[in-house]
Amino acid sequence: MLMKVLMDGHPSEVRNTTSVRHYVPGGCENGGGIGRLIGYLTSAAKEGGTEHAVTDTRGPRWSAASSPLRLLVAILTMAKDRVVDPKRIHHIHVAGRGSTSRKLILTEAAHLLGCFHILHLHDYDYAGDFAARSPRQQSLIRRMFQRADCVVALGERDRATLATRLGVDERRLVIAHNCVPDPGAHNTRTGEPPLIIFLGRLSERKGVPELLLALSHPLMKKLRWRAVLAGDGPVEDYRRQAADMGLSSLVEMPGWLGADEARALCARADILVLPSHAEGLAMAVLEGLSHGLAVVTTRVGAHEEVISDGETGVFVPVGDKDALAAALARLVADPDVRSRLSTRARAHYLNHFSMKAYMRSMEKLYETISAQPQAKVSAQ
Repeated sequence: MLMKVLMDGHPSEVRNTTSVRHYVPGGCENGGGIGRLIGYLTSAAKEGGTEHAVTDTRGPRWSAASSPLRLLVAILTMAKDRVVDPKRIHHIHVAGRGSTSRKLILTEAAHLLGCFHILHLHDYDYAGDFAARSPRQQSLIRRMFQRADCVVALGERDRATLATRLGVDERRLVIAHNCVPDPGAHNTRTGEPPLIIFLGRLSERKGVPELLLALSHPLMKKLRWRAVLAGDGPVEDYRRQAADMGLSSLVEMPGWLGADEARALCARADILVLPSHAEGLAMAVLEGLSHGLAVVTTRVGAHEEVISDGETGVFVPVGDKDALAAALARLVADPDVRSRLSTRARAHYLNHFSMKAYMRSMEKLYETISAQPQAKVSAQ
């Protein structure tokens, strides 16, 4: 059973004998959280000697006109691989909306070519996206997922969606929580105001409006702190909102940060906040745990599979600016609470979300798939 294979792989059983191509909307540079995860994975794979390639199926968000050409190039690349590297596994990363539309075409090509392929679902509300589609689209999506050699979900919620609504065989379903590289032990800062950081697209879905309201809350006005809200989206609009709330001298919004810049920001932070309304499993939460930050987030997606409230992080209700302000104020005012959460978060990351464990599991999964009989090129 693939679920058992993914979770129970051991280092001595892993043989780097497979090659993998990842299909990512936006690639590693413009693919948001998915791109960052695959960037981490491919970097780690280079150290182990396994070949991982990445193909962009969409291009940058701001260049929609290039998307059809990118998709065509991806299909041609897949066809070439089928000839020169027929055992290569095609790891296809899919979200809702336009991503699903593109992957319907790409997975049809994979099926016709007889390629080994994995579908890896990353979405904040795939059940809702699926329900909003026409019966014809729903039928095509079910077939897409059911024909994959394996389907990977970020957590139990998405696993249930795939099994019950999309009819994916439980034996071909696995759960793989995201991971991030180990940044090393966190250095505790003293004598400076606590630094609160946010990593992600600045948007209502990520809870940025209530975050600004919480930062301007009377509870926070009495304390010393600074904040950096790093991410793309309507940055100028949120800068204006922050200025109207009197936060300009306290809150910085530098825009999207690359992986190295985000890592440097986390290294000097104390608190990571992500008050999202919907998530799959936010990379930012794992970044916070890995750096030993006090993480404040919401009970959405797979977050409850990753964080224990009051032990390895703090949960607040979705959309509740007062609860968010109270949680942040407590952490800002009490260094002992921050320190306790920091220690436990870091230990939790090392025990459950390291790159080594993730890579070991993925390699075992790839080996299992490549050992299966391969379909012939379809004559359809």
